[in-house]
Amino acid sequence: MTSGEAEVSRRRLISGPGTLLVWLYGVMVVGAVSRSAYQIATEFDRAPLAYSLSAVAGVVYGFITYTLVRGGETARRIALACCVAELVGVLTVGTWTLVEPSAFPDATVWSDFGMGYLFIPVLLPVSAIYWLRRGVPREDAA
Repeated sequence: MTSGEAEVSRRRLISGPGTLLVWLYGVMVVGAVSRSAYQIATEFDRAPLAYSLSAVAGVVYGFITYTLVRGGETARRIALACCVAELVGVLTVGTWTLVEPSAFPDATVWSDFGMGYLFIPVLLPVSAIYWLRRGVPREDAA
């Protein structure tokens, strides 16, 4: 891939809907990291699993935001893998909080599939996966 093609690929990740994804992931970074940092610092013993999972979610959101902004084919592939892992996490934690609510004395970012965050945590990786798959060069999309 030439440097011009790499720049076009980078722009494509953060243009149009990609810009909205970067913005939403950025908001989720701030929300998840600030919430978990406060909860871990002030009341970690109350719900360590929930607060730790929220911190992990914040790190995942930050990494995805970085890779989307970074752009390029390698970053797109890494972002896609992270979005799939994020979706698995949201579905796992969301199901776990419904099946075994006593395991989570306090909510995580991914509790109830992100209901406390207007379901953005479950909709965001689905949207990002669609966007990132759409950006696959034709010869790679087999």
